[in-house]
Amino acid sequence: MISMIEKFILDAVESLGVKVDYAEVEIPKRAGQGDISTPVAMSLSGKLKTQPRKIAEALTLALNSRPEIKTMFEKIEILGPGFINFHLKSSFLYEQLNMLYNNREEFLRVELGFGKKVQIEFVSANPTGPLHLGHGRGAALGAALANLLTAAGFTVEKEFYINDAGRQVSLLGKSVFSAYHHLFNSDKYPMPEDGYRGDYVEVIAKDIDETYGDSLLNRDFNDVSTIFTDYSYKKMLKWIEDDLSAFSVTFDRWQSERELFDSGTVRGSIDLLRQQGYIYDEDGAVWFRATAFGDEKDRVIIKSDGSYTYFASDISYHIRKFQRGFDECINIWGADHHGYIPRVKAAIKAAGVDDSRLTVLLVQMVSLLRGGVPVQMSKRAGEFITLSDLMDEIGADTARFIFLTRRPDSQLEFDLDAAKAQSAENPVFYVQYAYARINSIFSKAHERGIQTSFQGIEMNLSLLDKLEELQIIKKLILYPLIFENAARAREPHRITFYLQELSGMFHPYYNKYRILSVEGTEETAETLMLTQARLILCESIKTIIEAGLNILGITAPERM
Repeated sequence: MISMIEKFILDAVESLGVKVDYAEVEIPKRAGQGDISTPVAMSLSGKLKTQPRKIAEALTLALNSRPEIKTMFEKIEILGPGFINFHLKSSFLYEQLNMLYNNREEFLRVELGFGKKVQIEFVSANPTGPLHLGHGRGAALGAALANLLTAAGFTVEKEFYINDAGRQVSLLGKSVFSAYHHLFNSDKYPMPEDGYRGDYVEVIAKDIDETYGDSLLNRDFNDVSTIFTDYSYKKMLKWIEDDLSAFSVTFDRWQSERELFDSGTVRGSIDLLRQQGYIYDEDGAVWFRATAFGDEKDRVIIKSDGSYTYFASDISYHIRKFQRGFDECINIWGADHHGYIPRVKAAIKAAGVDDSRLTVLLVQMVSLLRGGVPVQMSKRAGEFITLSDLMDEIGADTARFIFLTRRPDSQLEFDLDAAKAQSAENPVFYVQYAYARINSIFSKAHERGIQTSFQGIEMNLSLLDKLEELQIIKKLILYPLIFENAARAREPHRITFYLQELSGMFHPYYNKYRILSVEGTEETAETLMLTQARLILCESIKTIIEAGLNILGITAPERM
């Protein structure tokens, strides 16, 4: 349906002598303003040098000239400065519900990618400590976005970038070295002032003790740094991988920063940019001319002491991404990396890559409430709730869903008490319970010998004439539009919002109207047809909830 409407709008636009690739279609925010809307007249105003409302009038005239429009819409009206709003006909709603029920794969198909290659790099946590809630939020977003784009026809690769070549990994090794000394009551090597102090540091130290005993006590750290640093970060990385697996998040590739150096990739990228005239030497250091691309200042990539900055490997990593053939690369970063975006975009532009092919999504940190009181956390002090702790307390499904209940660039306050509630306070419970309730309806129908499958049978869906039923049908048939807009905007949280709204419509409907007749009462032909129509409606709700939960990476339980 949505692709058909989009085509009609594009044809109408072309009739005005203009060609555009895409006409935005959206759901009006206010009731009474139609079922779907397009702001295309406003976007054409500059090109046509005409007031949006006049353009909207011409487009509406072109749309109304199509016979198909009359079968789909009660009316098309112009509101405000030039919004074109469409009111769906009830007969068309039933037709679309029938399509959803009988041909769900075709109904749900939205093709946007046509096989284009997209890489999503997310989490990429320093392997210096357990995953915290911010990492969990980024993991939920990245995994859901990968599912969303895959379903929309893109070829998606998920990647974790391992920061295993920097100062923080070395600091972890020193912290574990100190904890190892502490196991033997030795104060020879105190904890570095900015070292890592979590319990996990002591656990790693005990592992090393089991292998080496006290044989490393009298060694200088520089002599055993490889043992402590490499073992520590690899152990940490394994824990991270295990936690992500428990969170149902997997990666197609784990890219090591060290490998970029060892393979000569970093050196090669610097040489490439030097050939382009964007690398220069000054004050004993090597600089990238970032100001040539609008950055506020040039950036050091090799310090005067010969050591590389983080930016050096980041330049190489991002250039290499596009050399690997991706049409678009999406980075999911913490919001504190906002200022880093211009210099990375400058680097890929210097390498001849269109910087619009790099999308950076920023994720705000998560605050936690327990008993209505904020939980104080400090990673450096080792006082924080890990993603693993959260999953143990509320489960992976609940955590993933709640992480996706807000735009990623907005603050998220995570209420643990609400997350554990078996009520509407817990948003994922409300959605999963709707799915389980529908399964229960069908189980009862099977027990009573009531027919529950009507594939290919012409049914009288016009019996679904209650206001609540019509509203639910509208909600169902607009799912492909929600899905398409979520994929275009790279915003999977729109699916979460939709599922909450759909479940919020189903539960009151279930409580108000009887789906199955009272057991023991005699069915009339009319009540039987109504039961069948309502079973089709319930099956369709179940289909859409399952599709949405699959995008979010959340289970659809048969019973609760």
